[in-house]
Amino acid sequence: MARPGNYWCSSVLLADGWAEDVHCRVNGSGVFDTVRSGIRLKDADPDTVRLDGVMLPGIPNLHSHAHQRAMAGLGELAGDADDSFWTWRKAMYGMLARITPDQIYHIARMLYLEMLEAGYTHVAEFQYLHHDPAGRPYDDRAEMTRQCARAAWDTGIGFTALPVLYRFGGFGSLPPGEEQKRFINDADGFLEIVAGLEGGLEPGQQLGIAPHSLRAVDEDLLREVLDGTPPGRPVHIHVAEQVREVDECLSFSGRRPVEWLYDQFSPGPDWCLVHATHITDGETGRMAASGAVAGLCPTTEANLGDGIFPAPAFLREGGCFGIGSDSHISVSPVEELRWLEYGQRLQHRGRNLLADAGCGSPHTGENLLAKSALGGARACGIDGGAIRPGARADFIVLDPDQPRTLGRQRGALVDSWVFSGNENPLTDVYVAGKPVVRDGRHPGRLDVLQRFRQTINQLAQ
Repeated sequence: MARPGNYWCSSVLLADGWAEDVHCRVNGSGVFDTVRSGIRLKDADPDTVRLDGVMLPGIPNLHSHAHQRAMAGLGELAGDADDSFWTWRKAMYGMLARITPDQIYHIARMLYLEMLEAGYTHVAEFQYLHHDPAGRPYDDRAEMTRQCARAAWDTGIGFTALPVLYRFGGFGSLPPGEEQKRFINDADGFLEIVAGLEGGLEPGQQLGIAPHSLRAVDEDLLREVLDGTPPGRPVHIHVAEQVREVDECLSFSGRRPVEWLYDQFSPGPDWCLVHATHITDGETGRMAASGAVAGLCPTTEANLGDGIFPAPAFLREGGCFGIGSDSHISVSPVEELRWLEYGQRLQHRGRNLLADAGCGSPHTGENLLAKSALGGARACGIDGGAIRPGARADFIVLDPDQPRTLGRQRGALVDSWVFSGNENPLTDVYVAGKPVVRDGRHPGRLDVLQRFRQTINQLAQ
């Protein structure tokens, strides 16, 4: 995936702020060797590629369920007066009952291409669709996750495999429902999936684990799997997404989900707590102090009616966050960032709330972009999220001559991209130093779209 090369850009958002006339050298491992500012293009290496626009760090997508892209937009038909996450989940299970390995490959390939064109440069795939429609393991127990990894490699996006541990149907080790039979593994079966992915991923692809939620695992199972996981690997978990989940956890254990998790397991910087929507001030402080990444998915959380994460308080405490497109009701990092801020504005009836929450810059969009890139990289298990020596060379180029960016510079330009419309001003996207989008378009779009169309038509029959 990596490609060595030299790049020059007139305006770049570096790890320590903005710089002009920046020359970057990328090595054969896809990592920035050197990043130097104040270098005139005529003085750079002869093979230097000029990037026409503004160079920004690529944005990791820390939470994806690729299969859900096939049903994006199909959950908007009113029915039950108490329509909620739980009724949406029932509809989603119906769609999942039919997807094959070949179909998940084509769905994921289309999705990952869309991510690249939107400015995402890495994806963490939270994959819990493990078995065939009858609930039987495939000959290769890691088959479904492997198809997603192949789709990522073929499109060029960075990839972290997060096979999901799903054993129970609720707190107290309740038996799973019939509709969950494609997800279910005990510790041995799950660790066999992980072992199947060990050494089986492509160069640069990462491997972590994802206990689905405290509803789907119990303490003994989670401890057994964590004990069998090498230190330093990413650990992602859904937690405190729904009020009902919090109430059920309180009823079962006497503690709230995040409280219970920290009391029993002490998550640290390798952990990503996805959603964590309904947390107290005390839980907020524990999360922030631990270094765990808050995995926020504002468009999905809004679509499902989940609630609003206490972002200002979390950031004031020094918390780290990243964004994910989750159900892929939207595949746009700027829409996630925009609604992260807008949700706070609606709740607190103020403006620019995340610019003043200890983030370091008065520009809200710039803050959100820079912080989510760093947090997303940590959650994905990569050394990246910023343009600096030693970081993976994932970056995007923004056209400053589009209507929404004209006359803007530096932080104001990023703010305008995030907050002032939906036209995409990205021209080029690079992953590990390799160009994967040129002039706003992925070179494989036509073929990928054709196969995706065929897949969706099959599922619609």
